Amino acid sequence: MSKIGIWENAEPGVRRRILNAGEALMMMEVHFEKGAEGYEHSHPHEQMSYCLKGSFLFRIDGAEQRVSQGETVVIPSDAKHGVTALEEGSALLDTFTPLRLDLLGR
Repeated sequence: MSKIGIWENAEPGVRRRILNAGEALMMMEVHFEKGAEGYEHSHPHEQMSYCLKGSFLFRIDGAEQRVSQGETVVIPSDAKHGVTALEEGSALLDTFTPLRLDLLGR
C-alpha cells in the first residue's frame, strides 16, 4: 500500500504526508504545533527543508539555525539533526535524495 498523500502522526504535535516520490527524489509536507519537535536523528539521505509558514529552530551537527517562511536549510547526509517549531501552525516542505524507503513503507 502506498503512503503517498496520507497524513500520519510522527512525533507529538507533528503530522506529515508524502506528496510524491520519483526514482531518487521525494517530497514531504510536515505540519507542527508550536513547540513540537522533530527529534534528533540522522539518516544517509541528503535533505533540504523549505519553510512554508511559521518559523523553526534547526539543530544540525550541534549548530543552530533559525529558518522562517520562505527560507531553506540543507541537511547533509548523515548529519545529526532535529527541529523545533517556534510558532503555532508552522509547516515545512522536506525533500530527500535518495528515496526514504523507511518513510515510503518499502
